Amino acid sequence: MSCDLHCHSKISDGSMGIDEIIAIARRRGLNTISITDHDAVAGATRAGVIGKRQGVEIVHGVEFSAWDSDRGRRVHILGYMCDAPDRLEGMCRQINANRRVSSTEMVKKVLRYYPIVPDSIVRCASGSTNVFKQHIMHALIDAGYADSFYGDVYHKLFSPEGGCAYVSTTYPDVREIIDLIHSAGGLAVLAHPTVYDSISIMEELTEAGLLDGVEVWHHSADDATVDMLQGFATDHELLMTGGSDFHGMYANKPRPLGSYGAPDGTVQLMKAYKNKRFK
Repeated sequence: MSCDLHCHSKISDGSMGIDEIIAIARRRGLNTISITDHDAVAGATRAGVIGKRQGVEIVHGVEFSAWDSDRGRRVHILGYMCDAPDRLEGMCRQINANRRVSSTEMVKKVLRYYPIVPDSIVRCASGSTNVFKQHIMHALIDAGYADSFYGDVYHKLFSPEGGCAYVSTTYPDVREIIDLIHSAGGLAVLAHPTVYDSISIMEELTEAGLLDGVEVWHHSADDATVDMLQGFATDHELLMTGGSDFHGMYANKPRPLGSYGAPDGTVQLMKAYKNKRFK
């Protein structure tokens, strides 16, 4: 596979800059990648400029954090190939403002348990649209209070089930996000359906004619899940995408760029689908 359509940079919760990611992609022999930062489109736009210089095709992307209101849980939607990405900026600002409120509260709570310097967290989050939990953990590791990003300290602090510093964030309804992506001329793809138990909402959104595709190839999907998702996508004429969900050092396990991806020809299928949808 030479196509990795799910990568995060320092602009959200990845540990590497866009120029570094594209340079690695070229060395890895990847023909195409997509920078899909959380609730941010600036990185995807900048990646297009750098990609042209490096000879790597860049698919404009973003990963939106949304809410499945009926089931009361998170769901992530990947937006690809938006013709008017500026239309997404307002929603990105709204989500990040909500995240900033929760992250500020989480930092306050962490400081009650660990006497780290707040500036160290800010330094770890330099270049990002927000302070993510990974940045807080990075500061705790630097200060010697933790030896991994997702070990005992992380779960003690940030587990949604009773973490002493966990604060939830308010996210927009998933249908609002999909409508926004379509209004910008983009394709809406359900990210990693098993991570947030999104199979039911996948079926519901597909029946409503809202989804354009499903992320089939992802580290969260075992062989049986991949087969199931491929079958579902084929039966409903949905696009199939995939990627490493690259976060660099901030991944929960070593997961290099290109370790998961989509087959050759995927981007051509996406372009053809888009031309048909928006003609």
